[in-house]
Amino acid sequence: MRIDDQVHFCPPGRLIIQNGARHTLPALLQRLGYTMGVLVTDRFFFDKTPWVAELVHAAEAVGITLTVFADGQADPTTTLCDQATRELRNVLQGTAPDHIIALGGGSNIDLAKALSLTLLEGRPIADFTGDLGGLRPIPLVALPTTAGTGSEATPGAILVDPTNATKIAVMDNSLRPVIALIDPEYTYTCPPTVTADAGIDAFTHAIESFLTRNSHEFERNSNPDPGYSGRSSLTMMFAREAMRLCFAHLETAYQQGNDIQARTGMAYASLYAALSYGSAGLNAGHGIAYAVAGVTHRSHGSTNAVILPYVLDELVQDRPDEFLEIARMMDIDTADTEQARRQVPVAVRAMIGRLGIPTDLKAFGIELEQLDSLVEDSLGVVRLAKAFPVNNVAESYARIVRHAYHGRLTGAPAV
Repeated sequence: MRIDDQVHFCPPGRLIIQNGARHTLPALLQRLGYTMGVLVTDRFFFDKTPWVAELVHAAEAVGITLTVFADGQADPTTTLCDQATRELRNVLQGTAPDHIIALGGGSNIDLAKALSLTLLEGRPIADFTGDLGGLRPIPLVALPTTAGTGSEATPGAILVDPTNATKIAVMDNSLRPVIALIDPEYTYTCPPTVTADAGIDAFTHAIESFLTRNSHEFERNSNPDPGYSGRSSLTMMFAREAMRLCFAHLETAYQQGNDIQARTGMAYASLYAALSYGSAGLNAGHGIAYAVAGVTHRSHGSTNAVILPYVLDELVQDRPDEFLEIARMMDIDTADTEQARRQVPVAVRAMIGRLGIPTDLKAFGIELEQLDSLVEDSLGVVRLAKAFPVNNVAESYARIVRHAYHGRLTGAPAV
């Protein structure tokens, strides 16, 4: 317990974690009284796996009709959402389904969250970027197929606006799934690159939320039901366990994809990280990563990874106790506690390199003359900048980006 905590914790309505748990879903949906749903997925899962057909047929057997939308895309756009809304409302003849199921990674889950709003009245998703005004979305069931994004436990959906290539957020606690069903078997066939990308995303969620602004300092803007509200002893508990699991299983899952213990461990790590950041929120790591992605169009996990060690290096002095705890978790056992803390960003960068991800912005394709605009764009993600627990955010961001370009960490020997 921390006496200053102001806990506001909103997990999914039901959490189910079990190898093979997907086979129990139709009976649960029937028990909850659902009869007509929409299944949101993409062509890979529809064409290349048996999972969609199995779920549709099992649902039919208990009296539930599922309409499949299988045109999900990575980084879904507002255009895709509005097009899917029109197509599905046409098929459903204007009748809203009583539940939506998302099968896939974070992109499919985010698209399904958006559709849980737009399918009600056929309005474009742009109408929902502000306060939802008490609108109740269609209940969402999330079936994540990667161990990473954590969208099955968070209050927001991120979509790309193709008119200006920026990301928009639709945010409300009512968008959290009513059922988050984590079946590690879905992740068994993930290729190494996807495993690394998703896994480092989960780790970034855990460590970033572990170190973020405290709940009693977090700006809630008088919102009685904030989606994000700063770290507390509760969120830190989940983050701590998520980090431990990542240290134990991430590299094994990447190197030996058939290791069931590692795959299951990362499924738990991803969910626990989401339970942490889904209430605590994130900060500079993701804020700068969004700007890096805007320039490079590289994957979300890798853009988080390339900047993460340098964000950590900036925070060592501000979070000394936490860094020492992480150091011991990583088996950094040097008696010099300051040195142990300084070794955490170095060890994290080494782990990222072992996952085949570039470890500095120069190797990532960023040019020196792009650094100033990168800092400016990063600071433009105001929600995340405000959550970074330092005295001068602008100076810290500039230092992080510069060090990330040159590959400088204070705990690493000069080269």
